[in-house]
Amino acid sequence: MEKYIDIIKNSYLGYWNYLKHELVNLNHWDNYFYGLIVISLAVWLLEIVFPWRKKQGLFRKDFWLDTFYMFFNFFILNLIILIALSNTVAEFLNDGLASVGLSLSSFQLFDSTQLPKWLGLLVFFLVNDFVQWNTHRLLHRVPWLWNFHKVHHSVKEMGFAAHLRYHWMEPVVYNSIRYIPLAIIANYSSQDVAIVYFFSIVIGHINHANLGWDYGVLKYIFNNPKMHIWHHAKELPKHVSYGVNYGLTLSLWDYIFKTAHIPHDGRDIELGFAGDETFPKDFISQELYPVFSRQQESTE
Repeated sequence: MEKYIDIIKNSYLGYWNYLKHELVNLNHWDNYFYGLIVISLAVWLLEIVFPWRKKQGLFRKDFWLDTFYMFFNFFILNLIILIALSNTVAEFLNDGLASVGLSLSSFQLFDSTQLPKWLGLLVFFLVNDFVQWNTHRLLHRVPWLWNFHKVHHSVKEMGFAAHLRYHWMEPVVYNSIRYIPLAIIANYSSQDVAIVYFFSIVIGHINHANLGWDYGVLKYIFNNPKMHIWHHAKELPKHVSYGVNYGLTLSLWDYIFKTAHIPHDGRDIELGFAGDETFPKDFISQELYPVFSRQQESTE
């Protein structure tokens, strides 16, 4: 038990020192804090120059709420819980495997770090994105997970910062499910992962931005604003009532598994979900919503 307590303490201290380092050091390209700011400003500028919905305000509905979510989920949430939880669970899993004479390396299919760098990172990216696509489907199909995911779908006007409006429980689910698949293919450095991460942030920001792009023939590979707008549609046909277009960075999986749905130009469709009129409008209430909604359900 003492070992786990030390892991938690060191996780908090380590991430706090890392965050301070990110804020004061601008001399490395993989600075997540300023990288997020640069990407966000660049995509916001694209929204201003090439707006798809001409009547949508420059500071759209919930612009500042989503901006707060963006920095909270990207940095503060890691400090509060995610890093300590992730490190503790990883050590617990390793100890459990060791108790039966195994380790994660025992399940390693291959070491993608032994491949040429570009090919290894491509494998890492594809596996990561496919696991996330499946996890995203679960968030829509499992009722108690959907209660958390409603926070993201409460967006009523799309803009780049809506990308990172999500409940704190979502990264716990995503990281838990993808930990083993990624661990059994490779162990990449933080700079290697940063390449994939920054690319995913750019695509995710653009997907949620007020832009009318679909990338032409590349729309069958990469998720895009004209596709992702339908993922946020309030009304969908009954045969796709659980949702469509689950891709995060890639649209490829939706076309392969026939969950792609773009019936027409969705520029002006209503966004949200059934009953979103009563969904909380502020950060604290949205974070607490899954708890109180389950309590309400149990008393009905």
